[in-house]
Amino acid sequence: MITEFKGKKITSMLGILPENTVLFDDEVSNYSFPPNQTMRLKKLMGYDRHRLTKETTTVSDLAVYGMKYILDNGWISADDIGVIITVTLCPDHFVPHIGNIVQAKCGLGCDVISLDIAQGCCGFLVGLAQAFMMLEHTDKKVVLINGDVLSHKVSKRDRNDFPLIGDGAAITIIENAESKNIYYEMHNDGLRGDVLKIPAGGFRMPSTPETAKMTDQGDGNFRSLDQMHMNGSDVFTFVQTEVPSMIAEAFIREHKNIDDFDRFLFHQPNRFMLQKLADKVGIPYDKMPMDLVEKCGNPSGASIPLTAILNCRDELLSRELKCCLSAFGSGLAWGLMFIDIGALENCEMIEAPL
Repeated sequence: MITEFKGKKITSMLGILPENTVLFDDEVSNYSFPPNQTMRLKKLMGYDRHRLTKETTTVSDLAVYGMKYILDNGWISADDIGVIITVTLCPDHFVPHIGNIVQAKCGLGCDVISLDIAQGCCGFLVGLAQAFMMLEHTDKKVVLINGDVLSHKVSKRDRNDFPLIGDGAAITIIENAESKNIYYEMHNDGLRGDVLKIPAGGFRMPSTPETAKMTDQGDGNFRSLDQMHMNGSDVFTFVQTEVPSMIAEAFIREHKNIDDFDRFLFHQPNRFMLQKLADKVGIPYDKMPMDLVEKCGNPSGASIPLTAILNCRDELLSRELKCCLSAFGSGLAWGLMFIDIGALENCEMIEAPL
């Protein structure tokens, strides 16, 4: 899908991180590998620490904490909100949905539309597109919630997956406004979907005592069928193959080049993958932040807004930045957006005791 949107803008962004920070060095003994071998990953992949929620914390807890902060600090009023869009891989329940929980706990009116979307790495781009479409039918504001607590679904004894995972959420406020065109592109390939998967827990394979059993996967990593696994080499190949060509073709189509953008805000799988991607596209490192996994872990669909807040907060408050957004991962899905973001009304990162 390739399209464009007009007359829409982001006006505020809030990042919500759990206050609990765990160092990579403190988890080396979890893995069935020599410590010196594991420590080499720290420099190569950009691992240092990640933010992890409590075992009882859900995405709605992070979202409600953030929404109450927004409402209590007067960013918007409850009456301003017309739509809540929640994009996550971690629902509190099959039903009710997270948006309904947020609507109730934050005292929002029953005329607020609530939409929950199951999407991972491309969740911010998918959520923005849905928000832009909803704004065609309301003069009120759209609240986009991106959040995941995937540390609950990854084995702590899996060195391939656990070090990069981080929990967190972002809330973005979007509204109608005079603005330039927004370019949008999204692709999906379900044939490769199994390279990033949680096998059990849905209706196809319900969770049982059998699916919860931890086993050695034959490479020294232990996990169960209830836990997520990413085939790192296949995902790396996918990203390095699909994303550069998508960006190159979009540049041609829209008569753009790297110099036309102030920031390249990409999904954050790890520093190594991002550096290789930047090198292939020709993006200068100073235009492309790569430190979210190092400082917080990879929070799935919330990674782009959290990266923006972490690295560009002062600029986003003071002026407009021409941004190229790109995300890629679970699905498999990959996408792109050219959008001006800036002179925001509010832009903050907060910690939650969750």
